[in-house]
Amino acid sequence: MANLGERVLAGDIRAASRLIRNLEDGIPDTDLIMKDIFLKTGKSHVIGITGAPGAGKSTLTDELIAAFRKKDRSVGVMAVDPSSPFTGGAILGDRIRMMRHAEDKKVFVRSMASRGNMGGLSKAVGESIHVMDVLGQEVIIVETCGVGQQEVDIINHAHTVIVVLVPGMGDEVQALKAGLMEIADIFVINKADRDGVDETRRDLAQMLELSELPHDAWRPPIVPTIGSTGEGVPELWDAVLAHRAYAEASGQLAERRS
Repeated sequence: MANLGERVLAGDIRAASRLIRNLEDGIPDTDLIMKDIFLKTGKSHVIGITGAPGAGKSTLTDELIAAFRKKDRSVGVMAVDPSSPFTGGAILGDRIRMMRHAEDKKVFVRSMASRGNMGGLSKAVGESIHVMDVLGQEVIIVETCGVGQQEVDIINHAHTVIVVLVPGMGDEVQALKAGLMEIADIFVINKADRDGVDETRRDLAQMLELSELPHDAWRPPIVPTIGSTGEGVPELWDAVLAHRAYAEASGQLAERRS
């Protein structure tokens, strides 16, 4: 345990995996390691992807990994799955959807169980993000297992929050929830080859117009995508870069990191 943190700082992926597992299991003395690691964090850009189950978040995450890798960015992925009621472990296994990146040494994918937390995120997620940060992952994507009125704590971890909606699945009602409107930096209408895309986009646009945002505030763009084909992902990439630039210029990025 004594040199585990040093191995992570040296870029040892196995050590990072072990430390994340220890964080999940609440192993004693892990906090001491994290204190040393925390002092060296703050270099990664953390992107949160949240939305209703079945919205295609994992497929979209997989396409985003490919987009970042084309730009030679190293990527860490924290996929938070619902927990098994018997073992407490993750039951969806989002890593299965991202297997094409398994041999890429600059992609580190880790599945974590939500352990029943109301926010849809494991308590260990925040510290695991720090582990990926010091490991050298330039971009860290945190994918939640679902979203609801109370399940919006991704804002506590991410610098850019992407809310994924799907037409025809009741997401028009989901979009009415104040929590989603407050945390979203980018709205994605995934599976945009389905009927109802125009209606969903119109509803979101109307809600954004009615929201009382300051004139100089960031206005969340609405990006249609088809995750299974990658359509719309370049536009999503541009939206992420635009939000990061705004967050840096406005001081929002430093505020969220703090």
